[in-house]
Amino acid sequence: MNESAQLIICEYCDSVYERQALGAHERAHCQRCGALLDRRPWLGVEELLALSTAAGMLLVFICFYPILHIYTREQRGSATLIEAVLALFDGPISLMGMASAFALILVPATQVGLLVWLLAFARKQRHAPGFRPCMRLLEILRPWSMLEVFLLGALVSVVKLTGRIDTAPAAGLFALGVLSLLMVGVAGRDVRMLWDQVS
Repeated sequence: MNESAQLIICEYCDSVYERQALGAHERAHCQRCGALLDRRPWLGVEELLALSTAAGMLLVFICFYPILHIYTREQRGSATLIEAVLALFDGPISLMGMASAFALILVPATQVGLLVWLLAFARKQRHAPGFRPCMRLLEILRPWSMLEVFLLGALVSVVKLTGRIDTAPAAGLFALGVLSLLMVGVAGRDVRMLWDQVS
């Protein structure tokens, strides 16, 4: 998006358009490739800040509270998000552990931290220090967050293990589902409205 906030650039084909005022349910699409260019934000700065703070608390919760309980005749086990990632570091698939730690912990934590930082200043009608690099980093990180993929894998594991051993979803799994939805909402297109505050 152009820093003058009067022009908008399609992120897929680089076509340039003049920004138009949009109504409540209106959307602007690229005439060349049909991609979504702009829409009126659903959430304001205060709402985004509240949801970002909630996302941060949920991320801490799922890192230290079990996602899944496993029961056998002789023992009972459970796993948190951090324990699941650390388990991948053992053995020959340590590279998978590094990728999982990056996509499941580092990227979401960085996104939440950046969002809270930017929105806390935007709430006071101020520019956060390092605004432009932070906004660009948010755009770079957006495709790399894989919480919803991990959630799907955990749900598949619960279904597949049923009948072989006793399993039960824990509070962390429900928190992971809520966090996945929150990250889609708070780190999505609505955050781009902060560019409009840059002079």
